Amino acid sequence: MKTRAVILAGGEGTRLGVLTAKRTKPAVPFAGKYRIIDFPLSNCVNSNIYDVMIIAQYRPQSLIEHIGSGGPWDLNRDFTGGVRIFTPYKSRASSWFIGTADAVQQNFSFIKRGDPDMVMILSGDHVYSMDYTKIIEYHQQHQADLTMATIRVPIEEASRYGIIGVDPDFKVTSFVEKPTNPTSNLVNMGVYLFNRQILDQILWNDSQQKDSTHDFGKDILPSMVRNGMRAIAYPYDGYWVDVGTVESYWKAHMDLLHTPSPFNLNDRTWVMHTRTEERPPVRIDRGAVVEDSMICDGCVIENGARVVRSILSPGVNIRNGATVTESIILTDSQVNRGAVIARTILDKNVKVLEEALIGEAGSKVPTISMVGKNSVIPPRVIIQAGASIGPDVIAADYSSTIIETGQYIQTRRLPYEI
Repeated sequence: MKTRAVILAGGEGTRLGVLTAKRTKPAVPFAGKYRIIDFPLSNCVNSNIYDVMIIAQYRPQSLIEHIGSGGPWDLNRDFTGGVRIFTPYKSRASSWFIGTADAVQQNFSFIKRGDPDMVMILSGDHVYSMDYTKIIEYHQQHQADLTMATIRVPIEEASRYGIIGVDPDFKVTSFVEKPTNPTSNLVNMGVYLFNRQILDQILWNDSQQKDSTHDFGKDILPSMVRNGMRAIAYPYDGYWVDVGTVESYWKAHMDLLHTPSPFNLNDRTWVMHTRTEERPPVRIDRGAVVEDSMICDGCVIENGARVVRSILSPGVNIRNGATVTESIILTDSQVNRGAVIARTILDKNVKVLEEALIGEAGSKVPTISMVGKNSVIPPRVIIQAGASIGPDVIAADYSSTIIETGQYIQTRRLPYEI
């Protein structure tokens, strides 16, 4: 039985703030050296699925550059699978994707090439490890039309997800997308396995419905359950995070720093593959302090600097006397002498100048500060917890030395000036 994986990677990800201002959500860096899409991609190849389509839409440039020909995942294959990236195209009948189901429907002529028996639909913005061979076996054993992976989450978080009702045999009896008052904590993980011919017919029927939003969660899955089709829930009890909000993205990083971590990136039986570039080894000067942190190649932590419970991507430089606590710092950013950063996410190539202060440590409910790609924090400026600096901001864009909670500073320059 042949399975083709389709990864949905077109999300704009507005809830991730400045991190998705210049890239699609699946291309957002994670855990220092990875991108979020590395996780479903690696799950595919670790599960011996080497036939992968990626459907992109919003700002796909960095995603396309990251995937390249698929070599790091052993997906640079021409005739026996491999990875292909599909973006919207203008035709007489189609253009920009309206919803997740519409994205798959518009590309179905490509999906059914080679006549796969099953199609696995995956979200490109979740962090987890899953052996997809088990869900394929489960699907066949239950003779299902659709198998969807499910997991239990804290009830207070359940309203963020599709809520699933099941009978004792795990047949899906109800599906409600993101209800205000969820009655269950069994939620949809965004991992679906369809029989290909059934998926083809369902998507075609949905495309003819003018009142549909053409979305899997809002339209396709509820319709299948209402119409009595054989939808089966696959129970999963491993680590899984939808990193679709700033808070969940930050918390997933902090999870990696627990001892033991609930998600083991060092498991050599289930390697998470990624595209990497050559960097020199980490340099930690005498007198620097690093505690409970993850530090990538090319980082320099100078004498007197302090890094606590933080993740540093390649090429980050923490200068003398700077302090970084519970923060996520992306590639080639610099934190200069005497600066203090707490519970903050810095995008790539950010420069925090001398004695600037960003964020606040210690509160029971963390409020995350954010700084966009290529921005500069001037000397001695204070960025309060929960404030955000957009991408490409320079010193001239600041009208005050204190940026208050909830404020958002953006560049005043025109696009051609950046």
